[in-house]
Amino acid sequence: MRTVLIDIIAGARPNFMKIAPIIRALDGRKVAGGLLRYRLVHTGQHYDARMSGDFFEQLGIPHPDVNLEVGSGTQAEQTAAIMIRYERLLIEARADLCLVVGDVTSTMACAITAQKLGIAVAHVEAGIRSGDWRMPEEINRMATDAVTNWFFTTSQTANDNLRRAGIGEERIFFVGNTMIDTLLLNMERLRPPAFWQDLSLEPGGYLVLTLHRPSNVDEEAHFGRLLTAVRDGTHGLPIVFPVHPRARKVLEALGINIQGLHFCDPQPYLEFNYLVRHAKAVITDSGGVTEETTVMGVPCMTLRDSTERPETVTIGTNEILGTDPDALRAALERLFSGGWKKGRIPEKWDGHTGERIVIVLEGLLPR
Repeated sequence: MRTVLIDIIAGARPNFMKIAPIIRALDGRKVAGGLLRYRLVHTGQHYDARMSGDFFEQLGIPHPDVNLEVGSGTQAEQTAAIMIRYERLLIEARADLCLVVGDVTSTMACAITAQKLGIAVAHVEAGIRSGDWRMPEEINRMATDAVTNWFFTTSQTANDNLRRAGIGEERIFFVGNTMIDTLLLNMERLRPPAFWQDLSLEPGGYLVLTLHRPSNVDEEAHFGRLLTAVRDGTHGLPIVFPVHPRARKVLEALGINIQGLHFCDPQPYLEFNYLVRHAKAVITDSGGVTEETTVMGVPCMTLRDSTERPETVTIGTNEILGTDPDALRAALERLFSGGWKKGRIPEKWDGHTGERIVIVLEGLLPR
């Protein structure tokens, strides 16, 4: 039988930790005589050392076979550039399957492009929904799943979402969470950032803050109130804030200086998760961070009105607070009084998701 070529698409920082276990599993099966091969396609949606470059080295991801180098731009500009350049690649060197992960612009753009050329699409992290159409990621999820052939899911909730959309059971594969594969594999490799000693940080003696969504950071006065609420509620503990480029622009305009709030650049994978693992709590508006805190048993407060990962709330350590600074103050009071809930790890978040995905693909693709 002939070998089968899978395009693995990565475009932004969250993608790299999700593709690493799949690549590792494919490499292992190749050594054992498997027929699946892959071509790693980096769209270039994010590409600088802080936002993506470190991930290749730290997570053992091979350098991309192809970099589309689309660069920055509006969502429409990025989508168009990715589709044009990926289409050109597929016409010149066709793949048998386009495998996309997550919900970034690259995921949607490459899935649509492949499907229009008659190439099957597999979506890892399919079926998750926040119900909030104001989030670009929600549009990406819905558009991607609309053109997907095979759906790899992280939870029973995602399975239910797909069933309600009319997807047949034979196309849904509940495999678990590849991001957790990466976390568990690297747990003992996590290492403190360079500023750990300079800030006199101690396990359980600081909080981690990550904010980047427009609803939290774009309006200066609201952003300032959130930061003040963090300061007021953390009992003088240091707050480490790896600053996303979007938030940095607003911070510079605010000229804010809050004692105990320490700004730093976005951290590489191993350093960031070391900070999370040893924090008293995490305050975030990220989806992926809530999954990592759930597995590490770290209290997590999400400053959003909805989540596409409800299992982190119903099973894990996460709570959805909305964007009201007063709600954050109340949650911090509960944290410091010892009233935060204990979480559990969701089903199949066990470190073997990448292997399960490859086993399924081996059963599907050679046919």
